Amino acid sequence: MSQSLTQELPRVKGQRQRLAKPELLAPAGSLEKLKFAVHYGADAVYIGGQKYGLRSNADNFSFEEMREGVEFAAKYGAKVFVATNIYAHQEDLAGVSDYLKQLEDAGIAAIIAADPAIVETAQKVAPKLEVHLSTQQSTMNWQAVQFWKEEGLPRVVLARETTMEEIQEMKARVDVELEVFIHGAMCSSVSGRCVLSNHFTDRDSNRGGCCQSCRWKYDLHADEQSIAAPGQNAFSMSSKDLCMIQHIPDLIEAGVDSFKIEGRMKSIHYVASVVNVYRQAIDAYMANPEGYELRPEWVQDIGKAANRPLNTGFFYAVPGAEEHIYEAEEKPAPYDFAAVVTDYDDATGVATIQQRSPFRPGMEVEFFGPGGRQFVQQVTEITDEEGNSLTVARHPLQKIKIATIQPVAPLDLMRKRLI
Repeated sequence: MSQSLTQELPRVKGQRQRLAKPELLAPAGSLEKLKFAVHYGADAVYIGGQKYGLRSNADNFSFEEMREGVEFAAKYGAKVFVATNIYAHQEDLAGVSDYLKQLEDAGIAAIIAADPAIVETAQKVAPKLEVHLSTQQSTMNWQAVQFWKEEGLPRVVLARETTMEEIQEMKARVDVELEVFIHGAMCSSVSGRCVLSNHFTDRDSNRGGCCQSCRWKYDLHADEQSIAAPGQNAFSMSSKDLCMIQHIPDLIEAGVDSFKIEGRMKSIHYVASVVNVYRQAIDAYMANPEGYELRPEWVQDIGKAANRPLNTGFFYAVPGAEEHIYEAEEKPAPYDFAAVVTDYDDATGVATIQQRSPFRPGMEVEFFGPGGRQFVQQVTEITDEEGNSLTVARHPLQKIKIATIQPVAPLDLMRKRLI
């Protein structure tokens, strides 16, 4: 796996061209997800603590878990960032100084912040913490990027509405790192500036409580009666998901320093699958830009993770009505996460796996690991740890033994084909 991105290229006319290789930044909603993200190729991960973040429903990290995550990531040369990206009311700021000092003590490399009060406090009380400007600030022009650089921030996370052309101009004019979302869910509002959740559920979107009202199903009513046409389905305001796997050269040549994947609430299967693909693509381009080719299996593997329909967001054009989901969501691939490999016996060719979803003999499954290792096979006999034959693996987290047609390794994953 690539090492942490700390070495810069020589400056040209007073400006850094870009990091030596774009950073691959992955989401981690729990300690387990952090470990899988790093193992599958992330150069850095971003997590949430138990305060000041916008994912209050995630399995957010205690300081003890942060220290363990930092220690694990360091073995791979990776970094850990913490989202502190709420827009704070006055009451929210009580204790923020102590919290930021504890993040610094835990070895966190950077915070991702939107509120100027949190930005300034971090710079004063925790100087070893880098402060990265959150996408919540909706930064979409080079003058704003220049402003935040002058405020002492080394990195700006751009708004999802930023175009490729605007990114190129920012890199040409301002010597600062740019972080860009390249995969995952898109907000139907402007960079998350939504109050539907506040209105419907009294949960503040911009303080970590979003209930994703845009993804609910809606109907048209008048005088308490539905006025939808016969047979018309309920609709949502949900946007399609972002996917830039087919445009890696454009992102790198535009000068993007950090490729950010959305999804702290997603499964370890999703995180591992998506990180694995983007890791391979970035490495392939950097190794041989002139000979780079998009591999069909990368696109296929993206589709095997849980996704909504995909598009390229705002990079090339303003999305129209066709880039939203109004009908029932299509399932792009009939796969489901089934197990994690915990051990492998080279002598017998038998893997010990931990069940995450029921499967049985006769099913077609696919094993995969970091670097694009993968193979498909049928499940033959399965046994428990005592050697008892099983007709189905039905118990969550149960340890099971299965013969594999190729070697596997701990933290490899198994997914099952549903049809």
